Amino acid sequence: MVTLLEKPATFPGGLHLPSEKSRSLTEPLTSAAIPARLHVPLGQNIGEPAEAVVKPGDKVLRGQLIARSLGYISAPVHAPTSGTVRDVGDYPVPHPSGLSAPCIVIDSDGEDRAAETGLQMDRVYEADPADIRQRVRDAGIVGLGGAGFPTAVKLNPGPDHIVDLLVINGAECEPYITCDEALMCCRPDDIIEGIRIMRHALRAKQVVIGIEDSMPNAIECLRKELERVGETEIRIVAVPTRYPAGGEKQLIYTLTGEEVPSQGLPIDIGVVCHNVGTAAAVARAIHHGEPLISRVVTVTGAGVARPRNFDVRIGTPIGDLVEQAGGYTPDVARLLMGGPMMGFTLNSDRLPVIKTSNCILAASRAEAPDPPHPQPCIRCARCADVCPASLLPQQLYWYAFARNLEKVQDYNLFDCIECGCCALVCPSHIPLVQYYRFAKTEIWDMEREREKADLARRRHEARLQRLEREKKALEERRARARKALDKKPKAGDADAKKAEIAAALARVKARKKETQAATGQADGGNGDGN
Repeated sequence: MVTLLEKPATFPGGLHLPSEKSRSLTEPLTSAAIPARLHVPLGQNIGEPAEAVVKPGDKVLRGQLIARSLGYISAPVHAPTSGTVRDVGDYPVPHPSGLSAPCIVIDSDGEDRAAETGLQMDRVYEADPADIRQRVRDAGIVGLGGAGFPTAVKLNPGPDHIVDLLVINGAECEPYITCDEALMCCRPDDIIEGIRIMRHALRAKQVVIGIEDSMPNAIECLRKELERVGETEIRIVAVPTRYPAGGEKQLIYTLTGEEVPSQGLPIDIGVVCHNVGTAAAVARAIHHGEPLISRVVTVTGAGVARPRNFDVRIGTPIGDLVEQAGGYTPDVARLLMGGPMMGFTLNSDRLPVIKTSNCILAASRAEAPDPPHPQPCIRCARCADVCPASLLPQQLYWYAFARNLEKVQDYNLFDCIECGCCALVCPSHIPLVQYYRFAKTEIWDMEREREKADLARRRHEARLQRLEREKKALEERRARARKALDKKPKAGDADAKKAEIAAALARVKARKKETQAATGQADGGNGDGN
């Protein structure tokens, strides 16, 4: 059984970084204006993208289902506001590749009329956990910490697992990002209620909220809410402020001293981890019938006049948020989605906000400088010292550079959380994380090709087996036909010929008698009638 430590542990590696968080917390959390047009991508989660169920010209209401999930690891998409579907097609989306993807374009009617979603539940704490999971799935809720994993899947540990500990992640460790802190300060009631619902759905024995000790206001707001509702079984733990304390495995280790197995999941040690924003979304869905159509987004950086946090409808153009934050300043040099460590550059501010958009960083050149030209590795081992996953980044880099995809997996490539600590401290300015992402992508592509080849091989083998069965069946039919022919009299046999002639004559005589009898009966009938 997993138990909480009396004093938080220290995970390996990590960095102390300037927080740069205060600038976006000077103004209260407010709702962003609904734009005239929204671009809602169909793929906003890990797993299969959703499939559109509307077409151009359709009228939609806020919260109405507009795209259904296609698999278990998938999430549906709902209309962020009421209006008319303008188009369903490929449009640019926020992604490191810069490519386009299927989207539903909605022209807002300005009325923001709500649909009846059927998500709301009464007597939640008496409900079957399966019913709660289904409502969460139907609401399209995914992890709002950045990964976008469907929440309903994580609320289903399976019959073989017991949840000893539910961890709520409030350790917003990356610089500049304050959306979780703003949510904890402004809507602690939604967060606590969502936690209680998830505890019931998971049958969790213990619950803990992990928050960095640099967020005293958030800690105090949640504590007051726990006191208000009389909740005594949810514990708040202030964890040391160090990047990446908000990593799932790092936070679990900090709170429990337990390590999640290599390439394993927290449930393997009896732990489930959810973000505070996810908890709030669960409460809004179950108690208010609201699917996930908005989220809190931090708009910050030296390139923004008034950094702040907004509650934003999914599909809102990023440029609209920047305008509502006072517009760009002359210092703006780069636009990123996410923080400076794990975020990626955007090539346009017309891209939409999606479910995993936690921060829009309009950075100055000083905040996001152009990377120097990389130099050869000097084997200083600084990257290994700061790796929070206790990996060997140097070896990973060498094998990724050499495209030795088998060897790079021997060094646990997929345990890398791509936090960027190694690249930040590298004196040779090697873009280490880019090499790791490249290797992961190559391995995933190779696995997909292998799966395709295996499928083609299985289909070929099944075809050969089918042809063999058909060939055997044909041979059996022919053998039966030959046996039937063998039983018939031979054509050259004299006795057989006599027998055939006699049989034919007998048939002729029989038919003749039948005809005469029928004729006689007919004549007799006419005579009787006269």
